[in-house]
Amino acid sequence: MQVWLYSAAADSIFILAPAFVVTLGAVIFASWFPASATASPLMWLMLVVGVDVAHVYSTLYRTYLDREESRRYHGLLFGVPIACWVGGVILYSAGSMAFWRVLAYLAVFHFVRQQYGFLRLYARRERQTVFRRRVEGAAIYLATLYPLIYWHTHARHFSWFLEGDFFHLPFPLLERAAMAAYVLALGGYAAVNIRCANWPKHLVLAGTALSWYTGIVVYDGDLIFTATNVVAHGVPYMALVWFHERKKSGRSGGFFRPGMLPLYLGFLVALAYFEEGLWDVLVWRDHMQFYHWLAFLPQVQEPGLVALLVPLLAVPQATHYVLDGFIWRIRGGGLPYGSTARNVSMSSGLM
Repeated sequence: MQVWLYSAAADSIFILAPAFVVTLGAVIFASWFPASATASPLMWLMLVVGVDVAHVYSTLYRTYLDREESRRYHGLLFGVPIACWVGGVILYSAGSMAFWRVLAYLAVFHFVRQQYGFLRLYARRERQTVFRRRVEGAAIYLATLYPLIYWHTHARHFSWFLEGDFFHLPFPLLERAAMAAYVLALGGYAAVNIRCANWPKHLVLAGTALSWYTGIVVYDGDLIFTATNVVAHGVPYMALVWFHERKKSGRSGGFFRPGMLPLYLGFLVALAYFEEGLWDVLVWRDHMQFYHWLAFLPQVQEPGLVALLVPLLAVPQATHYVLDGFIWRIRGGGLPYGSTARNVSMSSGLM
């Protein structure tokens, strides 16, 4: 049974391996990075700009730069960014923390759903009962939700965007109940898959569980959390977009042929670098060593302008989160991975 999205080698390297590689690196080098350690400027450039922000822009290849999809979702593609900016301005006007908190939880939803989406993609050829599907869903969801609940009930030395953007829940019993449910779900997954040799699907769950638990629960440091968080999420997403567009292009591959991969990635990194430059020069002023060429721009400090600017700069990110709920909703035969399942929806989790 062929379950690979592109090929055994490509899937293994770019979709399945990142979570394991970054987790192994975190374990090996953990002693080098105490809880108080933050990402060095170079690590920030590699992880935040090169992976986290760059993966946001890979959505462009599935939307605005895809002639077929841009026609199909014309109204959505132009309406969502405007709605995100207007909604962001309203939230920021109510208080900056309201804006960052909503954006943080939207991001979390996006990250959680992506893992469920990958699991469902690798299970697309299986004939599953409703019960088995629900057990597997519970396992992959709790692989992300338990660490998040732990984070909400324990003080951590890291945050999603800004300190305090997550609510603190002083309910230790909630974390214990979540742990019990997590263990039960993993046991249930093992039981319903005891005769299933779908290793890519199993590795999605294992990689998710290891990277989220290691980055949030085992270690309490900003750098380790950032690495395990963005690498395990961003690299597979960019790979999936490439695989999807390459298969869609047919034998010729068009732009999405192997020789164009550096240009594919370079375009994403260039956009990410420019966006972060605007953030840094106009708002944060944290990494000016990378943006001397933008130093002529003034830092915006007037509250009214900040309330307009910050949501505007966040539009690419917010749009990425929202559009993913639509662009991967490909049914049945439209899925470019040879699905034989009925009503398969890639956005059953790739958000």
